Amino acid sequence: MSLQLPWLQLDVFSDRLFAGNPLAVVLDASTLDGTQMQRIARWTNLSETAFLLPVTDPAADYRVRIFTPRQELPFAGHPSVGAAYAALDSGTVDTGKSRLVQQCSAGLLPVQIEGTGATRIVHVQAPAARLREHDATATRRLAAALGAPLEPADWREIDNGPRWLVCDLGQAGTVRALQPDLAALAALSMEWSVVGACVFGRDHDGDAAMAVRAFCPADGIPEDPVTGSANAAIAAYLQATGGLDQYGQHWRASQGREIGRDGYLEVRWTSTVGRSAWAAPAASACAARCSSTLFPERLRGGRGPRRLRRARARSRHRPGASVQPRLYLARQAQCDNARRVS
Repeated sequence: MSLQLPWLQLDVFSDRLFAGNPLAVVLDASTLDGTQMQRIARWTNLSETAFLLPVTDPAADYRVRIFTPRQELPFAGHPSVGAAYAALDSGTVDTGKSRLVQQCSAGLLPVQIEGTGATRIVHVQAPAARLREHDATATRRLAAALGAPLEPADWREIDNGPRWLVCDLGQAGTVRALQPDLAALAALSMEWSVVGACVFGRDHDGDAAMAVRAFCPADGIPEDPVTGSANAAIAAYLQATGGLDQYGQHWRASQGREIGRDGYLEVRWTSTVGRSAWAAPAASACAARCSSTLFPERLRGGRGPRRLRRARARSRHRPGASVQPRLYLARQAQCDNARRVS
């Protein structure tokens, strides 16, 4: 079966290529059902894959569905940032707009855009979070899986689309040195129906106020490079436990160094709406930059890799021959580009 899907791959939460969190975005998923989307997400094998779709709510500018290799998520941070970037970059949304509304399974989310092109910064407001406390027995099990001391007051289960186990480990050094038992953490994640655990600690000496790590082994992601929803969940935890007194309403978080990345998020808590978000200076959300498109779908106008152009030409002269699915060819273009970069 031939399946022709324009798609691209982005590097989110970094202004340098290969330093952030990669995201695959299928630019027109209107012909796909949920089962097909899940298969594609499993194939890309990234922490998430986003699928742009026609809106069903007239208040929205674009609609997105988000899948990990294992499941669909109502909301996730770096796919929301990347989906907004891709919608603008592909012309799905008017590039002159500075305020957008994203439609996803978590509802309608405000998006603010600063700048254009390679300097564009995207701010996404996270959904309202729901917090749950656990008892001492659950705390001991989580502490054993993380390999770090933990008291019941040090963590919460937080649902802001995905469900996270959010843990305050105190200091950045403890966070960066952590070596969790990923098998035990995957088992807990499955048993408690959470996407994973995120840990954070105060950084007094670095270029960010907070060090963050996020582990999602049940979804096939031992450690996520940079995680918008986890950072938004941390903000909700701080607001609920009085931790904003230590960090303020706006802080910079560092994530990914332990696995060779260097991602940053600017996180703000806005008390008027009771939500967090990512962004660069100015919003109740995590705002972030996508460091340009890594590997766009390159087959328009025959600009794909040379061997693929030859294959396409040969297929035109063979009765009944068909071109390989465009999704596959785009992936091959990615591999060729990756070899050239290295």
